[in-house]
Amino acid sequence: MEQVFSYIISLGASVMMPILFTIIGKSLKSGLYVGVGFVGLGIVTALLTNNFGSPLSEISRLYDLQLGVFDMGWPAAAAVAYNTAVGALIIPICLGVNFLMLITKCTRTVNIDLWNYWHFAFIGAVAYFVMDQSLAWGYFAAIVCYINTLVMADLTASKFQSYYDDMDGISIPQPFCQSFTAFAIGINWLLDKIPGFSKLDIDAEGLKKKFGVLGEPIVLGVIVGALIGAVAQLDIKKVLFLGVTMGAVMELIPRITKLFIDGLKPIAEKTQEVVQKKWAGKKVYIGMSPALVIGHPTTLVASLILIPLALLMAVALPGNEFLPLASLAGMFYVFVMVLPYTKGNVVKTLIVGIVAVGIGLWFVTDMAPAFTQAAQTVYAQTQDPAAKIPEGFQAGALDFASSLFGWVIYKCVNNLAYVGMGVLTIITLVMMWINRQRIVADEAKSKNE
Repeated sequence: MEQVFSYIISLGASVMMPILFTIIGKSLKSGLYVGVGFVGLGIVTALLTNNFGSPLSEISRLYDLQLGVFDMGWPAAAAVAYNTAVGALIIPICLGVNFLMLITKCTRTVNIDLWNYWHFAFIGAVAYFVMDQSLAWGYFAAIVCYINTLVMADLTASKFQSYYDDMDGISIPQPFCQSFTAFAIGINWLLDKIPGFSKLDIDAEGLKKKFGVLGEPIVLGVIVGALIGAVAQLDIKKVLFLGVTMGAVMELIPRITKLFIDGLKPIAEKTQEVVQKKWAGKKVYIGMSPALVIGHPTTLVASLILIPLALLMAVALPGNEFLPLASLAGMFYVFVMVLPYTKGNVVKTLIVGIVAVGIGLWFVTDMAPAFTQAAQTVYAQTQDPAAKIPEGFQAGALDFASSLFGWVIYKCVNNLAYVGMGVLTIITLVMMWINRQRIVADEAKSKNE
């Protein structure tokens, strides 16, 4: 079984997910749209990492930024996640947990976003290594993360569906995105208490009206890309090239996410039909990839502004040792669950992003020794180049090491051991109980109506 799932995972998201969705939705065209979407997203993110890696490294050299945690990017985190005993069986185990939660009314989400199960495998792999390669600890950490993510997907589903267009019946059970929900709720509440702050209610469309063509994501992309080139002291030709490249990323991402929507919507509808027949017409959410909505205009604008700000924070924050480079392409995913709570307000959204990513830099730095240990062991066993750490550095990545979920689980396991296990178990049981109470009450209300 381990070999079967390892082989399936090795196909990559662009092959694995279309096959899965074609089988579920019985639509080859829809499955291929999803595959093309993943390929396109990979090409666009590669535009960022391939073209901006060297200029950002040059900035680090020019200004003598002594940051010892190397940004491995999410491919290294996924490689560590899936190349361990925990990762090899994470999909069937989590699907089993999902099924048990459905039949006990502890969740309404059916998580078919199988590729992103690497997030659960990653925190499980970290726990596995810091606890002397204990499978029990590894699976405990992964399952706790999975359960809490499913609950959060349920709790945020109505907000998500009401904010984004054409997302009825869909939830986002991805722990990196859901980790920013708490920041969004808390910071949004605080900002609403500031007198006169409501006057700064500018969404992406309002930005275009206020600043004209300068408010367009494509133009903002050109400006930010060129500024990065200028700070890196490149020649004018390279500065202009970086500007156009960043503009291209801003323009292409919404077009690619439309492919996901075209492919996933009929699959979601088909899955809804099958699940509702199985569950006697009860309300069920289909857990989908956050790639569906990263092309939202406010997400693009906020991500674009946050990229250079993240670099400045990395240098300015005391105690931080992580310089985000390869991970910058994942900045778009920070805002998926933020926008439903800030209602697309660019100012609020950006403030949430600054606070969350700033704290996330400390999370990455704190988790770096454990990530390094895991990556070194995986590289020694598999020779996977994605897990190779440059000499003299520790390993880090914004996704998933900057996640609130991941960091809390890591600290409880690494620092508190069995006391931490007890704390995490209580939190998880309380979250399940709260969600079950909501589901039972909602079902009773539906029957009475």
